[in-house]
Amino acid sequence: MKIFKLCLFVLVCGFVNIVACQEINIAPKDSIVQSSWMFGVGYNIVDDSATPFGWDFIRIKDTWNAVPYPSRLSIGKFWKNGIGVTVIGTYNKYEEGKLVDGQINATERDYFALDFMGSYDLNKIVGHTGWFDPYVHMGAGYSSIGGAARTTLNAGYGFRIWLNEKWGIDLNTIGKWGLGEAEKSTKQLQHAAAIVYQFDINKGLTKRGIKKLELLEAIEKKEKIYQDSLATELEYLEKAKLLAKRLEHEKEMARLAQLQKDKDDIEKTRKSDIENTIKQIGSVYFDLNSSYLNPESKNKLNSLAQLFKNSPKLKIQMTSHTDSRGGGAYNMWLSERRLKRTMDYLASKGVETSKIDGKSFGEQHIMNECKNGVKCPESKHRVNRRVEFIIMDL
Repeated sequence: MKIFKLCLFVLVCGFVNIVACQEINIAPKDSIVQSSWMFGVGYNIVDDSATPFGWDFIRIKDTWNAVPYPSRLSIGKFWKNGIGVTVIGTYNKYEEGKLVDGQINATERDYFALDFMGSYDLNKIVGHTGWFDPYVHMGAGYSSIGGAARTTLNAGYGFRIWLNEKWGIDLNTIGKWGLGEAEKSTKQLQHAAAIVYQFDINKGLTKRGIKKLELLEAIEKKEKIYQDSLATELEYLEKAKLLAKRLEHEKEMARLAQLQKDKDDIEKTRKSDIENTIKQIGSVYFDLNSSYLNPESKNKLNSLAQLFKNSPKLKIQMTSHTDSRGGGAYNMWLSERRLKRTMDYLASKGVETSKIDGKSFGEQHIMNECKNGVKCPESKHRVNRRVEFIIMDL
């Protein structure tokens, strides 16, 4: 009953949290573009009337100059802190009959400008709306009017209206003041309307989005506490059952370990008995210049053959040797003969040849001081005329 009540409580709390999470879901409008590159194409209008602060600038028909096709290109980089840098290239024509430098323009003149502008996003102050993006900008530029060049100090304002995350409309105005000799020229106003495209976008949350995220994390944390409480309670109630299973498992593991130990002890004893038997049999010895097995040697080989029958896994290596007397080639031939006769005898007793590996060494491994040129009694020479048995596998 206690578990049922606890589960019901957790389910109710979980349902409430799910509903709450749905209520405060983070929506697209809660995210904003924090940094991006921006490319723009649009129209450029130049107002070169006597002053940007008089009333001549609103005499559009008399003072505004424009061409009937896109005349403005821009590329800019904008960062998370609201600062941006934009390069703007524009083209225009001063029309004949327009008011330029406070006088009526007598002939059509080409207008080129290249401006470098730094901007600041006012949304950093007033708050993001997600679609309206006002800004101020200032910088410097170069203008050529009918071949006459001037360097300008620029300042202005504008705003962008975003149709979606990537596409928007940019409307702005730049006031341009000449520097040096260009100070004597008029102060231009340059208006622009452009389509802009954002790319290489990095997004983040608005202040409202951050608050929603914090609330969602708090709800998830509370949900985890509920889940952990349920898990702890279930673990406590199942503890006795799990303990019993663990003790039963440990008992079984101890039984299996004892069985394995007994098996290992038996195997160890078996291998030890075989090794002791091989040691007791010792080596097979031969008479001088003879490869024939004497009765003593045959008795040893009979014992070895019986050991093979009792130990199916047994494999040995037999090494054949001679004493130092006689030539090296003769002794190698003699040791090969002794090895062959020994292997043949074991084979006649039913030992499989695959269980025996044989090697002949002639007089290469003398066991005592009785080497070439050393006089020794026959008893010492006899020690070297032998076939030895080395265990390879048990």
